Amino acid sequence: SDMEFEVVPISTVGDKVLDVALSKIGEKSLFTKELEVALHKNEVDFVVHSLKDLPTVLPEKMVIGSILQREDPRDAVIMKKGSEFTKLSELPSGSIIGTSSLRRSAQLKANYPSLVFRDVRGNLNTRLRKLDNGEGQDYAALVLAVAGVSRMGWSERISEMLEPSQCMYAVGQGALGVECREGDTSTISLLSSLHHRETLMRAIAERAFLRTLEGGCSVPVAVNSVFTEEGIELTGGVWSLDGKESLVQTCHIQFKDYEGASDAE
Repeated sequence: SDMEFEVVPISTVGDKVLDVALSKIGEKSLFTKELEVALHKNEVDFVVHSLKDLPTVLPEKMVIGSILQREDPRDAVIMKKGSEFTKLSELPSGSIIGTSSLRRSAQLKANYPSLVFRDVRGNLNTRLRKLDNGEGQDYAALVLAVAGVSRMGWSERISEMLEPSQCMYAVGQGALGVECREGDTSTISLLSSLHHRETLMRAIAERAFLRTLEGGCSVPVAVNSVFTEEGIELTGGVWSLDGKESLVQTCHIQFKDYEGASDAE
């Protein structure tokens, strides 16, 4: 049956406060709160988030109705227009790299100690303009999520994809999560058809790790997950802000140890 959907655009604190690093705003639900208020007031029936922005503990009476197929979860390097360099490892000592993520800067400081990492806020258009026109800082490159860049149609600007050994990604990065009201069975059943099994399993493992650490925007926490027929291999890490200290471990989660998980559709 044909259904009509009305799209309601809502701005959040994270969208509006563009001149302060996210980690300094000190709020965990920067990109979700206003959406959840609308959901609570029955103004909307479900809300779509970047899964990495969705806190691991949801407000009372809210649930994740669906987790959609993940795009490439990695981070990418975008060089200034006309740059002769294509990789972070080629950049001269003292080059300024723009990123507002403590997770990225802590890992990259550890791997590229000669580079300088500075905040860059604003939407993707603004950040690319700052990079290319040298506004504010003379950035040599930006580090951004591949998924965001490709959703905007700018994949051709990517000059290097960062592998887990260089920079592991944020929990849920690259996936969309749809949140709805707990008792709303018709919306829940509508959304459940959008679940992507592999993404769902990886997201549960990654979010469980983050929930244990209670890391929000202000803690450098990163993951890498690999899905196999038997289970999930999850690598998780936490870094000091300067990247000098880190704790990284890998665990293997076997589906057979969890009754019913292997046939979850």
